[in-house]
Amino acid sequence: MLGPVVNALAIVVCACAGCFILKGIPARIEGIVKKAIGLSIVYVGIKGAQENLHVLLLIISMVAGAIIGEAVNIDGWMNRAGNWAEKKLGGRAGGNFSKGFVSAGILFCTGSMAVVGSLQSGLQGNHEMLFAKSILDGAISVVFGASLGIGVAFSAVPVLIYQGGIALASGAIKELLSPDVIREMSAVGSLLVAAIGFNFLNVKDAEIRVANLIPAIFIPWLYFTLRGLLPPVFPG
Repeated sequence: MLGPVVNALAIVVCACAGCFILKGIPARIEGIVKKAIGLSIVYVGIKGAQENLHVLLLIISMVAGAIIGEAVNIDGWMNRAGNWAEKKLGGRAGGNFSKGFVSAGILFCTGSMAVVGSLQSGLQGNHEMLFAKSILDGAISVVFGASLGIGVAFSAVPVLIYQGGIALASGAIKELLSPDVIREMSAVGSLLVAAIGFNFLNVKDAEIRVANLIPAIFIPWLYFTLRGLLPPVFPG
């Protein structure tokens, strides 16, 4: 659990540094910085999504995941959790608490580093990948904390649960997470990252409820799990 714990602590410390030390950035500068972050995240997400080898699976995963997510209303649940935490802070967190909590939580949990790093941490006691991820997440947390507030620090909770859960269950789930599964899950997760970047651009009436797309990440795992039992649907 050392790797997941260090990753979570890096997010908390760096988000707080961004929130309190960099506080008071002029609105004009904050606006252009948010758009710069948004464009960068869109690029990173699209670049990661291009690693997939099954485009049809990617599309089906996004559509099926969106339907499941909307039915369950994951976005609503996560925003209510953020609002509850903000109320416990006496409403001093600012209006972006839920946005920071949800956006940062999804961003830090998606991607192959979170999965592979957690597996290495649990199976081999090798925390190097999660330590490297902690540096990346910390740098992002400083910027996110400055623009979205203390909610970013609270995103460390789902990150710790997600990565810690993988690390603790690594022996049992190792066989279920082949390189093919991780690659396709990461590609879907990268599209969600791109959607977060798109939301940062504040396109009028076009905000994507990214949390409702989370189930899409697990559709490739389901496909590869059933692949040996059913006739192949996707070539390769």
